[in-house]
Amino acid sequence: MSLPADTPPVVADALGYLQHHLQELTERQNALEHVINNTLADLTAQIQQLTQLMTAPAPAPTVAPPPLTTSPPPVNPPSPVPSAPTKQRTRPKLPSPPDFSGERTSGRAFLNSCTLYLRLALEQFSCDEEKIFWTLAFFKDGRAARWSENLFRQEVDTGIFSIQSWADFERHFQSQFFPVNAEADAVNALEGSSYYQGNRTVDDYLDCFLTLVSDTRYTDPQTLVVKFRRGLKTNIQGQIATMPFGRPTDTDPEAWYAAAWRIDQARLTNEAFQSTLRSTTTAPMRSALPRPTPLSMLRLP
Repeated sequence: MSLPADTPPVVADALGYLQHHLQELTERQNALEHVINNTLADLTAQIQQLTQLMTAPAPAPTVAPPPLTTSPPPVNPPSPVPSAPTKQRTRPKLPSPPDFSGERTSGRAFLNSCTLYLRLALEQFSCDEEKIFWTLAFFKDGRAARWSENLFRQEVDTGIFSIQSWADFERHFQSQFFPVNAEADAVNALEGSSYYQGNRTVDDYLDCFLTLVSDTRYTDPQTLVVKFRRGLKTNIQGQIATMPFGRPTDTDPEAWYAAAWRIDQARLTNEAFQSTLRSTTTAPMRSALPRPTPLSMLRLP
């Protein structure tokens, strides 16, 4: 830019300084724009690289090969922690069945006793053969001993014990040692009067009656009430039959059993009270007057 010829020197110097300073500012702005553009280009490239790394599939992990010359030192296993001692379950001592001589009247009770022991001490027997031999150990005399001896004699002859299972043993035992006509005998007893209560307590009478019912296999409730009521003492069955409240129905044998038992227990309690009262009233009564002093102990003045 040229200046007029008549421009004062001071103005010319000032304008020259401004032009020079403006040129420096322009150069600095151009340099700064160049730096900014380069920085933006570098950032754009880095962002593209990061995007490619994020979208690329992950490389498979490399497994380092085991060392060839050195082996890992042995590791001692941890010592086991001692566990708390467990308390073993103790069972009550079971009574052994009684010796059996073979009477049919006691065969059922003996077999029930053996069955109960075998069920409660099941861990003591590993097989049915042990159960059978253990039971035969109580066959010590009478028909039972002869039957047991015959079984072992057959084993010697044939080489095989003839009874192989506990269920088979029970069937043989029932045929040999249970009453032959238990059902028929029970039916005849209930049709007669031999089972009546008589002088027995209701407890004893009820035990006998229920055994007969089990043997006869009677299940009709009305029949059971009729049989039980007929065998009761007249005064007991009369009290039950004439109860104003809570009289058991004629189809509920359990209610009749309970009512008869309550009445009999009340009778026994009253008899015990009356016996105690009579012994108290008949005891000699002591006189409340002082005993006379013997003459020999009196002192004369």
